[in-house]
Amino acid sequence: MTDVKAVVFDVGRVIVQWDLRHLFAKLIDDPARLDWFLANVVTQEWHFEHDAGRALADMVPQRKAQFPQYADLIDAYASRFLETIPGPVPGTLPLIEQLAAREVPLFGITNFGDEFWTQFRPTMPIFDHFADIVVSGTEKMVKPDRAIFDLAAVRFGHSPADMLFIDDNADNIASARALGWQVHLFTKAEGLAADLRERALIQ
Repeated sequence: MTDVKAVVFDVGRVIVQWDLRHLFAKLIDDPARLDWFLANVVTQEWHFEHDAGRALADMVPQRKAQFPQYADLIDAYASRFLETIPGPVPGTLPLIEQLAAREVPLFGITNFGDEFWTQFRPTMPIFDHFADIVVSGTEKMVKPDRAIFDLAAVRFGHSPADMLFIDDNADNIASARALGWQVHLFTKAEGLAADLRERALIQ
């Protein structure tokens, strides 16, 4: 196993919980209607357009024109996005603190809309430990595309082989592995902790 000189985290579902349902379950009380809305109106696929760099000022009016009966709910997507993030993933923040205490260089690569990241970043002081975070919506490139990993390697100043990339998405992990990164497919913090200990990154 090659020594790890830096650890690179995904954000959503690795560091913080994220699900559009967390917001819209507060606004739609009929479970069947909620399921339909999330499958057809404010979908993960549509949300991913913001992750990829499309502006909310473009996305939201167009979607409201398509679904005028849901205009208020589509507005809520833009104005109340932080409510889709209910809190940290259990167990991950202490691992970041341990890595930081051992002065392991920390970085991030996240698929996250630029406007939403601007709102979210100040709510999470844990990111003060990170030397740099590549945000897809800011760079207009997304995982699992090679370009975002190549950009990250240049920005972080380490070769892919010297970095451990942690993500919950198997496609992102496969892409990073193909580019020479060391990888960990995240499911729970306990599994990550075991991997970090095996690599002698934490005790």
